[in-house]
Amino acid sequence: MFVKDLERTAQALVADGKGLLAADETVSTLSRRLVARGIESTPDSRRAYREMLFSTPGIGGCISGVILHDETIRQRSARGSTFSELLARQGIMPGIKVDRGASPLSGSSGEHITDGLDGLRDRVRDYAALGARFAKWRAVIVVSDTRPTPLCVRDNAHALARHAAICQAHGLVPIVEAEVTTDGTHTIERCEEVTGAILREVFDTLLDHKVILEGILLKPNMVVPGTMCPQKAPSEAVAVATLRCLRRFVPAAVPGVAFLSGGQDPLEATARLSAINQQPGPKPWKLTFSFGRALQDEALGAWGGWPENVTAGQLAFLHRVKCVNLAAAGLYLPAMEEQSAVA
Repeated sequence: MFVKDLERTAQALVADGKGLLAADETVSTLSRRLVARGIESTPDSRRAYREMLFSTPGIGGCISGVILHDETIRQRSARGSTFSELLARQGIMPGIKVDRGASPLSGSSGEHITDGLDGLRDRVRDYAALGARFAKWRAVIVVSDTRPTPLCVRDNAHALARHAAICQAHGLVPIVEAEVTTDGTHTIERCEEVTGAILREVFDTLLDHKVILEGILLKPNMVVPGTMCPQKAPSEAVAVATLRCLRRFVPAAVPGVAFLSGGQDPLEATARLSAINQQPGPKPWKLTFSFGRALQDEALGAWGGWPENVTAGQLAFLHRVKCVNLAAAGLYLPAMEEQSAVA
């Protein structure tokens, strides 16, 4: 029964083309984004911003789950509901980021290891009591001609697997996020090579730790060239490389793959997700989204911190959510950007 509960939750998170909103930015990260828009970052302004997103009417038809931050899962809406309760009323499952960020990896240069295994069992238990149904752990992989090193790959895979095992032991579906960053001059071929090596090590280690693959979600990067690579890649090339990599290294037992946006602008991330889903050939997993900035940026700009702009922010958010939802079904067209969110 316990295993079936994990499987049902994982399948519900990727049901019918639905995807995830990643709203788990740390206080410092969200503060930078608010300040860049001329908004003072305070607990109340951060709460108001997240409430604007979470209370958008109709998002439950496109969003299955929201990844929260420690601050957010403990906050309440202006009317006194917890954010977990607010999301549940929309039919959306609350989740939580449980890692504590990346630190320099000892024995390596310029690489990182994600912290947070100490005390993780207690934190997972507490978050479950606060309403969390799933939990995310992010590993950050830097790419160059010589990186990542075997040490970086091995240690981050181990941390991801320990997180997954602990979460499943406490009834939470783990989201395994292994992000090959886009910073750098690397080609799309190099990104595919590194992404494949990471996925192979991660799944080998998950199996070593007796993690139930039917009760997890994978959150990977799309296979794209580095932002400073002179050779750009169209959506079709990204789709072909990404699917080839997933087919080689991701077991069919995994219910879903929810791509991170990884700094891509909203239109780019949406078009690439749709191109991936339009590709022919076997796709044994649901291919959907777990976007952060690519879902939020337009809404943040429309809202601007002003209470009178809440509706404008929600309309911008709903429009992007609907477009990305269609992309998860391979049905997105650029002409849809001209349509109103209320159409």
